[in-house]
Amino acid sequence: MPKTIRNQFDKYLTYEKLLEAHKKARRGKNRKPELIKFNLKQEEYIMWLYMQLKNGTYKHGGYIEFYVTEPKLRKIEKSRYIDRIVHTWLAENFLLKYFVTQFIPTSFACIKGKGMHRAAFCVQKYMKKAKQRWENYYIIKTDVAKYFNSIDKKILLEILERKIKDPKLIWLIKEILYAQKRAKGIEIGNYTSQIFANIYLNEVDQYVKHELKVKYYVRYLDDSILIVQTKEEAKKVLQLVRKFLKEKLELELNNKTQIFKGKQGVNFCGYKINEYRMKIRNRGKKKLKNKVKTLKNKIKDGKMTSKEAQKYLCGHLGYIKYANNYNLINKLFIRDKSKAQLLRGGSFNNAYASNPACYREYNYAPNTNTNNGFRPVL
Repeated sequence: MPKTIRNQFDKYLTYEKLLEAHKKARRGKNRKPELIKFNLKQEEYIMWLYMQLKNGTYKHGGYIEFYVTEPKLRKIEKSRYIDRIVHTWLAENFLLKYFVTQFIPTSFACIKGKGMHRAAFCVQKYMKKAKQRWENYYIIKTDVAKYFNSIDKKILLEILERKIKDPKLIWLIKEILYAQKRAKGIEIGNYTSQIFANIYLNEVDQYVKHELKVKYYVRYLDDSILIVQTKEEAKKVLQLVRKFLKEKLELELNNKTQIFKGKQGVNFCGYKINEYRMKIRNRGKKKLKNKVKTLKNKIKDGKMTSKEAQKYLCGHLGYIKYANNYNLINKLFIRDKSKAQLLRGGSFNNAYASNPACYREYNYAPNTNTNNGFRPVL
């Protein structure tokens, strides 16, 4: 992989590449009115977009703002569909291809084949290694305050320009970044924003691994776990990380950042993790119980079939199947037959077997004794 990107814009700017980006951007959205309208004149719209990009006359449109409440209250900024095609084209052909390969192996957010579950497994693996190596150890848990809204666009552009030497690519990135005229903050909702956010904090990853020499380090977007031997070392490392974030990236850590003993376990990526167990956090349990109760009542009242209800549980079941929560599973889906029908046709007990790749890398295997997801191979 070349160290810099030069003269690649025109090479990848083809009708076929934009069509591929359109097909990827529209996945799961074909029934939405804007997609129905776009698909009726697909060739015309894509050819128009191609000419706009080729001639350098493309202008990014505005955003529609709305709020979501899960997992917490957030403002989402939605761009026009034709702009989302450009985001996908840029991400797939340049950002993912040239930047993600430079990330450290223990950066897990927004990267194909990784994700929250693998991040949690990696933290548990490092906790076990730290216990074997030191017996007692300390965990530093960091969280960046209002991360997406705090990203400095000028600094981000400087980081990108170290690798991108193609003027046309820089023009397009500026067009996306400065579609809203503000110095700080990138839009939550853009495909490119996820990758830009990862590229921005990759600076910290490189500093922690290569300058501070922290061996046990895991990051999922703006949440990080660092494991060191002593409390004094933890305080020193945290101080240096704070200083780097402030001086180099103009970021601050919030009050969730803390240092504690490893034996306490750590909350990370929705799990309560210690060396030999990984459980769903209490907040996640409460959400799941409420969801199951609501779906059960809808099935009972004839407002929904069990097959339809399964769709609403997919995200929750994805979490449970990797955790040691047999009692919770038994209570919600086995003892109570009316709740168990939520899973009929979707065999939860064997769900983990459908994706063995997610435990191979971190030395995990299905727990065939309890049917509750995964257990560590000791």
